[in-house]
Amino acid sequence: VEERTLELAVSNQTLRAELAEHGRQEEILRQSEERFRLLVDGVKDYAIFMLDGKGKVASWNTAAETIYGYTEAEMTGEHFSRFYTPEDLARNWPEHELVVARAEGRFEDKGWRVRKDGSRFWASVIIAALYDNENRVRGFAKVTRDLTARRRIEALQESERQMNEFLAMLAHELRNPLASIVNALGLMRSKSGQEQTEFRDVIERQTKLLAHIVDDLLDVSRITRGKIALKKEILDVNAVVARTLESCRPLIDARKHAVELRLPDEELPVDADSTRLSQVVLNLISNAVKYTPEEGRITIALSREDGEAVLRVRDTGIGIPAALLPKVFDLFVQGDRSLDRTEGGLGIGLTLVKRLVEMHRGSVSAASGGLGEGSEFVVRLPLALERGVARSLVKEEFPRAPATRRRLLVVDDNRDFADTLGALFETMGHDVRVAYNGTDAVSATAEYRPDAVFLDIGLPGRSGYDVARMLRSSPELADITLVAFTGYGQVEDRRRVREAGFDYHVVKPADAAELAKIVDALPARA
Repeated sequence: VEERTLELAVSNQTLRAELAEHGRQEEILRQSEERFRLLVDGVKDYAIFMLDGKGKVASWNTAAETIYGYTEAEMTGEHFSRFYTPEDLARNWPEHELVVARAEGRFEDKGWRVRKDGSRFWASVIIAALYDNENRVRGFAKVTRDLTARRRIEALQESERQMNEFLAMLAHELRNPLASIVNALGLMRSKSGQEQTEFRDVIERQTKLLAHIVDDLLDVSRITRGKIALKKEILDVNAVVARTLESCRPLIDARKHAVELRLPDEELPVDADSTRLSQVVLNLISNAVKYTPEEGRITIALSREDGEAVLRVRDTGIGIPAALLPKVFDLFVQGDRSLDRTEGGLGIGLTLVKRLVEMHRGSVSAASGGLGEGSEFVVRLPLALERGVARSLVKEEFPRAPATRRRLLVVDDNRDFADTLGALFETMGHDVRVAYNGTDAVSATAEYRPDAVFLDIGLPGRSGYDVARMLRSSPELADITLVAFTGYGQVEDRRRVREAGFDYHVVKPADAAELAKIVDALPARA
């Protein structure tokens, strides 16, 4: 009995020691959890909360209350999907997040979340799986940060960047026709008869281009401000398309394109503004013509589909990158921001198309297989119920007989500009050759050995920068004077011009006197 009593006493003492140790461990755990909670609650910029294995909230820090608007009492035991948008709930995104976190240990995402008051905020989210001693997932820790303010700043910065690019391109597009007009006017002072008629044709073409640029700008502005009122009437889309196509014939013929027009035998009556509808068709055809290399193919087809008049304009042109397709109708967005923009354009034509079509209760879409795969634009309009069918130009005189006759090479993909500038130099008494792209510029320089090359920057294939570097790297051609003659005139453009090895940077349009000074200052070449 005494032995048994002793054993019980020892066991009792051991049990008391174990209970004391267990109590001590529980106190350590409680203090640790308290420190963790204080730490989590002290984080003000991140919503940190725990989820059980089914996604229900188990704990909720102060920042979570601030960001989401719910108190801990309101959220404890509630499923975390409450914070998600209807769009995310429809695709079971909350469950997807937990599945990934459970499988991979971690999930990261950015997206819209919903506050208690219904407002949305842009959030950065991290979900980490929590494991027990047997490496089983027992819950999740979720950290959310409100990035709405940062996203707003980034959007403003992107908008400013696009605006700056647009303004630079606008200046370039306006300077090109102005430069051709200045050259033609200078030549008209010294020419007569048939030659004057040719230069007047140049001025007329470039003036129409300027008017088109300005009209598009004004129309986008008016539509944005709701200042355009449509003058609707019942008209046949077939007639509008056929008439507009004929007005584009000179541009089409100049590019040697083959055009196929498919019109249905029946009328397609729509309630539309004839002028604005023609503007839509004109922009789509012009877009196809400009962005299709010479001798391409353009198909224009009209049909009746499900109570709508459907216009399709398809080309075999340069195509549209997949990343750009969702933005192709956005204002100030150009497909190609590189220097090789031989077709010009401000990136507002398609914006104008979309807004005019939508004003007619229609829709427009774009499709492309990617770069080099051509493009297709589709306009859908509801069928009608009833049937029926410039700045002041310089006047300075330029020298007629220069002290030294120079050999000059003019390089520009705008043929009107290149030809008129070349003719202008000839009237000054110089020997001139003209090239229209970078490849021809290099070969012409090697063959002709000019005293100076007046070189456009935005050339097709090889840019003016590329040509300048090639010429500077050649021992035989390195001493030729290079003049960057371009519509790009910002500080960054001038820096790049210097780095490429140009001697001068002239912004279009330049007057005859300025050009004469550059030529007169050319050093003698061996």
